[in-house]
Amino acid sequence: MTTVTEIILHQHSKVLELTFVDGARYKLPFEFLRVFSPSAEVRGHGPGQETLQVGKRDVVLVHIEPAGNYALKLTFNDGHDSGLYTWEYLYELGKDQDAMWHDYLAKLEAAGATREPIL
Repeated sequence: MTTVTEIILHQHSKVLELTFVDGARYKLPFEFLRVFSPSAEVRGHGPGQETLQVGKRDVVLVHIEPAGNYALKLTFNDGHDSGLYTWEYLYELGKDQDAMWHDYLAKLEAAGATREPIL
């Protein structure tokens, strides 16, 4: 089982830094965490039901709360606070961050959408 041993919130650079029991250390930008929220609102209830998240470039992580000994509940300044980020999911996000971000940017471009906040 994957476990987080250290959590550092970098508000200025908008990054959540996580260290895992195996020594892996990942820096996950707030925008990345918000875009890949494990919530049903973002991921849907099955394959193909995902909702593309747009306008999240400036999102800020405002609260971190433990969920038992296995996950974090993250609250963002856009009001999003559903979905539990399990240690396993956070590890996966860190490990696959580059490929996931590349795919996300391609989906945004294909949809004619932007990372910029919608005013």
